[in-house]
Amino acid sequence: MGRMRVAVLGATGSIGGNTLDVLARHPDRFELQAVSAHSQVDVLEAICRQHRPKWAVLPKADAAQSLQRALQAAGCPTEVLVGPEALVQVAQSPEVDAVMAAIVGAAGLAPCLAAARAGKRLMLANKEALVVGGAFFMRAVAEGGAMLLPVDSEHSAIFQCLPLNARAWPETIDHIVLTASGGPFRQRDPDSLHAVTPDEACAHPNWVMGRKISVDSATMMNKGLEVIEAKWLFHLAPDQIQVLIHPQSIVHSMVVCRDQSVLAQLGTPDMRVPIAYALSYPNRVASGASRLDLRQTASLSFEAPDPRRFPALQLAWAALRGPEGSTAVLNAANEVAVDAFLARRLPFTGIAALVAEVLSRLSPSAADVGSVGDLMALDARARAIARTVLPN
Repeated sequence: MGRMRVAVLGATGSIGGNTLDVLARHPDRFELQAVSAHSQVDVLEAICRQHRPKWAVLPKADAAQSLQRALQAAGCPTEVLVGPEALVQVAQSPEVDAVMAAIVGAAGLAPCLAAARAGKRLMLANKEALVVGGAFFMRAVAEGGAMLLPVDSEHSAIFQCLPLNARAWPETIDHIVLTASGGPFRQRDPDSLHAVTPDEACAHPNWVMGRKISVDSATMMNKGLEVIEAKWLFHLAPDQIQVLIHPQSIVHSMVVCRDQSVLAQLGTPDMRVPIAYALSYPNRVASGASRLDLRQTASLSFEAPDPRRFPALQLAWAALRGPEGSTAVLNAANEVAVDAFLARRLPFTGIAALVAEVLSRLSPSAADVGSVGDLMALDARARAIARTVLPN
């Protein structure tokens, strides 16, 4: 059997970079076939020069042409493709065996669906596929016969604790516990959160992430989106999903079984661990992560999230219990709110408030969730409403 041919969509982000690191450790097992980026053309050029993939994808023609000229001058054989159609083309290509879906935002939905329908090994780091797509996306996975593998450290932890046969999951699971670091404001006075700056919100204590994801971690909306994903990944009811703050980020999540045994996955906080597992499943390969030494860990602590400090988390459960499509509204409103906060147009506490207001104004119907086009139209409506709610 030859090497697994891997496409890394979102190659210049933190997940993409960690994936490239794991791939480079196992040149006998994996071959980088395709990469994509949104705007970091210089980083993508360096990746192409080092790994020499068959394809690279950029969203804009002028940047793609510039990259193509630079790669040709360097003697690099990579062909540069353009636009969202190229992402879909790569994701479903017979020359790609596995897709790392690490594009942030709704732009990642179409290539995720294409990979699912093409029956790929789909390593999911894009939240929108399940938060926006939900039932629609899971139908595509089933119909295409894709192997869906979670990359979030928490979902990977749950996955690693469950039987290999997914049909045994309903008989195994009583409930699951997703752990959360609590972000930079775990102990901050809730009454002072209105004054939080973007730089403070992006200073995560345990993980190095992009600014949008860092803000989501600070509000715990990121955990709320993970609650929504877990519902679809593991076929759970909303009340079968719990969240505990675990500041050390050593226990990545837990499964509480029907017999009340608790299974947990532990490790150092390093995204290469879940990435390596998704690449090699059902086997395991070296990830490059440092070894966990429990002798150096003074204690492992857990606490319930404070709803006054983290109102965004409760909004996720509310959306999950609402009409289908409500989670897409939640996600779209949150993206607008986070962008506004990072641009200093909205206070930190205004993020959850804006999302709550949009959820109250837009209740989806069955006609809003029948196709990708419907979902994107719902996403656009939610964003438009969110922008009208923003302060001038």
